[in-house]
This record gives sequence, structure tokens and C-alpha cells, in this order.
Amino acid sequence: MNHPRWIVKENDIAGYHPANHTGTLNRRLIGPETVGSKHVEVLLGVIEKNQGALPHAHPGIEQVCYLLSGSALVECDGEHGELQPGDCCYFAADKKHVFTVTSDEPARVLVIYSPPYEENPARVLR
Repeated sequence: MNHPRWIVKENDIAGYHPANHTGTLNRRLIGPETVGSKHVEVLLGVIEKNQGALPHAHPGIEQVCYLLSGSALVECDGEHGELQPGDCCYFAADKKHVFTVTSDEPARVLVIYSPPYEENPARVLR
């Protein structure tokens, strides 16, 4: 079935393994390439147990993670917290952060970047 370009189906988007992450498969749902967005990017990440984002920061990019399923530990600026389904966290631009899945089943997380990160290596600090 055809649908308007501004409706994105998860299964229509090819997955990729992002840099600076382990055990992670992302699908870029909303972005310049899928819908032509200029100021926001939305990804769906599926992350295996004990895997996730290694310590890094995004210069000039804000990030929100909304946990759909599973559980995770997050760290930002030396503070730690735990996420359960329905929880979200905010990583301010330029702040080093870590995201690690703790659930036995893979976690599903919706990730929002503003402006778009676009998996550009120049837009990450380790």
C-alpha cells in the first residue's frame, strides 16, 4: 500500500550500526533523507543487553531518549539513573553521556536529535 511521504513505516527503513555504539541497530525514521526535515531527527534504536552508547557528546545537538521497552542505565555529567519503559532522558548539547541496556530482552528506544545528527563523525566528541 502506498502512503504519503510524511508517513514513515519502520520496516521500510534500512537499519545501520551507529559509530561509538555496541550491539545497536538504528533506523532513521525522521530526517533530512526520509521526510526532508531540517531541524529534527528521530531514530528507533534496538539495543542488546549490556550494550549501547559508549561515552560521547554531540556538539551543538540536543538529544532525547524515550524508552519504549526494556531497561537501561544512563549517565550524564557524572550522574547516573535508570530508565524503565515510558521514561525518557535529556542530554544537553556538548554533555558527555552513556546509555547501557540492562534488560535481558533488547531495549527499544526512540531517539530525538535537534538539529539532526545524521551520523556525522564530525558531530560527536569522545
